[in-house]
Amino acid sequence: MKQILVYTLSLMAACMVLDMHAQTHSGGFPQDGNELRWKLSDGGRAIVWTPGTDIPHYDHVEMTGEKVSMVLRWGVDADGAFRCERSLVFPTLRKIPNDTHASLVWRTAADIPSTLSVEGMSLDREKVTEVRFDGIMTVKSLWNVGWTRSGADRKAGYEPEIEMVRTFFPSSDKLLTCERYELVNIGKRAFEVNIPEYCCRYVTDPAKGKDGSYYVRGDIAGTGNYYLAPGKRISFDVFFQAGKAADDVIAPDFGAEYSARRSFIDDSIAPALVLETPDSILNSAFRFAKIRACESIIKTKNGYMHAPGGEVFYAAIWTNDQCEYVNPFYPFAGYDKGNLSAENSYRLFGTFMNEDYRPIPSSIIAEGDDIWAGAGDRGDAAMLACGASRYALSSGSVETARELWPLIEWCLEYCRRHKTADGVVASDTDELEGRFPSGDANLSTSCLYYDGLLSAAYLAESMGLSRDVSREYRAEAERMKTAIEKYFGAEVSGYETYRYYEGNDVLRSWICLPLVVGLDYHREGTAAALLGPEMMTRNGLLTAQGDSTFWDRSTLYALRGLFCAGYSDEAYAFMHDFSAWRLLGDHVPYMIEAWPEGAQRHLSAEGGLYCRIVTEGIFGIRPTGLSSFTLTPSMPSSWGRMALRHIKAFGRDFDISVSRLPSGRLEVSVTGPGISPQRHTVLEGGTLKIVL
Repeated sequence: MKQILVYTLSLMAACMVLDMHAQTHSGGFPQDGNELRWKLSDGGRAIVWTPGTDIPHYDHVEMTGEKVSMVLRWGVDADGAFRCERSLVFPTLRKIPNDTHASLVWRTAADIPSTLSVEGMSLDREKVTEVRFDGIMTVKSLWNVGWTRSGADRKAGYEPEIEMVRTFFPSSDKLLTCERYELVNIGKRAFEVNIPEYCCRYVTDPAKGKDGSYYVRGDIAGTGNYYLAPGKRISFDVFFQAGKAADDVIAPDFGAEYSARRSFIDDSIAPALVLETPDSILNSAFRFAKIRACESIIKTKNGYMHAPGGEVFYAAIWTNDQCEYVNPFYPFAGYDKGNLSAENSYRLFGTFMNEDYRPIPSSIIAEGDDIWAGAGDRGDAAMLACGASRYALSSGSVETARELWPLIEWCLEYCRRHKTADGVVASDTDELEGRFPSGDANLSTSCLYYDGLLSAAYLAESMGLSRDVSREYRAEAERMKTAIEKYFGAEVSGYETYRYYEGNDVLRSWICLPLVVGLDYHREGTAAALLGPEMMTRNGLLTAQGDSTFWDRSTLYALRGLFCAGYSDEAYAFMHDFSAWRLLGDHVPYMIEAWPEGAQRHLSAEGGLYCRIVTEGIFGIRPTGLSSFTLTPSMPSSWGRMALRHIKAFGRDFDISVSRLPSGRLEVSVTGPGISPQRHTVLEGGTLKIVL
């Protein structure tokens, strides 16, 4: 059976089409129903593609559990047949050197249907009829049985006689991926079906493993001979697993594994933080973003660690992806493992505080055994201060706030000590780690420091600390506000906006950050620059004017900033088309990291950033205490209502509903168990103070 486990080089080459597609399609978004490959199904809980003339087509999608991640490279070829290659990532099986990239990764293009025998013949002439994804991949296809037996038959052709349904997903908590193959007899004759015994086992070089050699194996469960009458069905399962060579191989239970994955999607993620708007694409994209943001959490020897993913970034944490991007989202989703991973990340970074205020590392890697600081100080302390203070406020827990407070204080003091003579914060690079120039002081680091100061002031008050603490943080925030305007405010490419660093003379996507943190000196010019032709492409914003690179994270920040700044209609038009392309276009259904780097990997933290467009942008939730927040709805004029149901932040479970009144004002209601119902009216762009 080894021949069916080798690389499928033709499939790998075909998958390159996806990467080239990003380059050849730029400038504007496809319209609904025009170029969108997929459609919503099951009330937006799933997306479905029915192949027709739009083949060949190739894509890849990542699905993750506590111990394994599966990147499924799949496609439908020009003849209509399904092709797939699985990249299996085992983050807790570490290689040597035990660095950021040391997870055991194993690729297999095992062609399971080719091993089957039906009436002593192979299945033939596959035609995929449907591909469905809802956090689990399902593929339906039709097959003929064997080759035609005469010239007349060859001319007439056979009607399909077998329908096959393939199902792919990772185990929720084991070093295991799961597949089911269901065969349905849709013809008029009975078949004898032989499912072969199958086991293919590999053992890695012990010199290359941190714990010696590891095994990787594939097995079929449900082998034997079966009688398949018309209208009947049979199924068998395929498992790929890994472990230490001395470990016992497990005999998985597909039903239990499927139920666990289904429960994660339907019970843990779907019921909390439900978005209701007139736009089904946004509602569905939000649901999918929650899945990707929450599924990619690895259980390591040093606790839960959120993993960006992409076959590269696992069992490690960063000050941007985790501490800044996704952690502040978890209290709103109410996902226990998300909150555990967030608090664990802050706890681990807290061990690097030092009296000399040397830089904190950018990343803690290898399950907590090592660090990475290869890009110098990226503004990591500002990222930590901003994310940790927002997370502590939203958690609603004074115990959590007290635990995180020393780290927040240290990071803010670090930033203060690294201010330049111009009053902005110096750093070696930014979150792009030198891929693009950022000077000696960049806009991102100073904006994050500013936001961290404001959140820390609110947090100090909520914890009952001396008023002097919050007073000084607010005074420092005012000094930063002035310094940011004086140092970064500039005309760039004809727009009154911000330069990203001293000497910067082209637009950069991260000029959105002042809008995100509430700085509005150059609100109009910045919004115009973000929405202008210099930066806009089908795949969101370019990283820099005149370049071809895009990173979704800056687009997601920009959308949040545009809503925060009150450009609801413009931001909505942008968000709708961008969401439709990511959810229903050619590379689906999640936000991506970047292109050309990483071939548009489905990194997980970007899911959290997408959700924060809604919570902090459209609904305008800004935590101001452990049980309070300001609310500045930014509802598009074409909507009559919107709601967020079962928000879990601030230790509560509550709903926010917004409706447009005939007067043009907005009516806002806040309701939930144990909360006195609140109803307010507010002008467009107005802000409410909410105490739960």
